Amino acid sequence: MERIQEAIEKARRERHGRIGSADAPKEASPRKVEPTISVAKEATKNLGTRPAGSIRVTYSDTRSVDLDEHTMKEKRLVASFAHDARSEPYRQLRGQVLKMFRANGWQTLAVTSPNTDSGSTLTAINLAISLSMETNQTVMLVDLNLGNPGVAKTFGFGDVEYGIIDYVRGEQSLEDVLVNPGFERLVVAPARVHSGFTSEVLSSPEMVKVVNELVDRYPSRIIIFDLPSVLDNDDALVFAPKCDATLMVLDEGGSKVMDIERAYKLLEGCNVIGSVLNKVRYQ
Repeated sequence: MERIQEAIEKARRERHGRIGSADAPKEASPRKVEPTISVAKEATKNLGTRPAGSIRVTYSDTRSVDLDEHTMKEKRLVASFAHDARSEPYRQLRGQVLKMFRANGWQTLAVTSPNTDSGSTLTAINLAISLSMETNQTVMLVDLNLGNPGVAKTFGFGDVEYGIIDYVRGEQSLEDVLVNPGFERLVVAPARVHSGFTSEVLSSPEMVKVVNELVDRYPSRIIIFDLPSVLDNDDALVFAPKCDATLMVLDEGGSKVMDIERAYKLLEGCNVIGSVLNKVRYQ
């Protein structure tokens, strides 16, 4: 209990989003289904030696949606606004994530929380946007909250015709699933509500194959998976161990110490790199 309370206090002191220290589908079509990426120098698999050249992305097959500034601010998608004070915590979070990922050669990050409504989806989205603002970093955000997907809703994409599970099942091509939300180096794989047992889908050989494919397609890309909360169901428990790292989002006023302690206990064996203290009340 004391360890969890100390973690909360540390997150509160380092608020604004800083991380605390921590220790198979049908064969994919050979047709190109991702944006063309050109780099000043050829990217290598070693993320720690990523070239400094800017990555330019041209979307030909991927659906693009342009969000206006008013809508983005209204939905609190603020990470791209340089003169908005709310973007700075995400920049700080981005810096620490990039440092760890490039030092360790990681590519995949799970974002979850102890309970629902802690703001993990909004945190995942703003972090993805902030990471994509780095001129030599491409990002994919995948919504795996299959029971209550929120990424497309938060972005304001409207009705999602196809989701990531349609691709996992081999029913749709990846190009029909992905959406570019107006940020050059960011693509989103939204989800539709799945009425069946979701953890079985997330642990299936088909899902494992798709994740490996997404990782291998562009070795320098960071992939963020937005997961449901740990205490809602077993989805995060079966999928987070497949990721290189896991980020926990805490609600300062809503996350109870006993729930946080239980969530961390359930995620033992996962590489939880730290916590984000969300919904901070300023005096």
